[in-house]
Amino acid sequence: MSLTKADIAERIYKEAGFAKKEAADMVDMVFKLMKETLAKGEKVKITGFGNFSIRDKATRVGRNPQTGDAMEIQARRVLTFKPSNVLKEDVTSRYIHRLDDQGNENTSLPAQEGTSKALNSFIANREEEANRNDNSD
Repeated sequence: MSLTKADIAERIYKEAGFAKKEAADMVDMVFKLMKETLAKGEKVKITGFGNFSIRDKATRVGRNPQTGDAMEIQARRVLTFKPSNVLKEDVTSRYIHRLDDQGNENTSLPAQEGTSKALNSFIANREEEANRNDNSD
């Protein structure tokens, strides 16, 4: 199962109390801002989640996987995402109990409940920023 843009808007509608249209518009606006920022070559940093950035890759020699022949791979721009340590910990800590000493996963065990450090980190930073703005007035 995948989380879609419509799913995100639905969760905002249900959990934050916005109208469905407002929630969908907010999600669209966030993604539009992210795309515009990345298109300008700037980073998108989301505290407690990670960093999106554009990276230029130079022309290089690669191999055709079917024939093994050398071929030139053209220079290009790629989108990269580097998750924050907080996000990685939030995601992996819920499933770490499923792994045995050899690294085999027992998927019959349910995910553990966890506290979202990523969300808490984001909220804490928003509150700090709001306090700084209030104190500068």
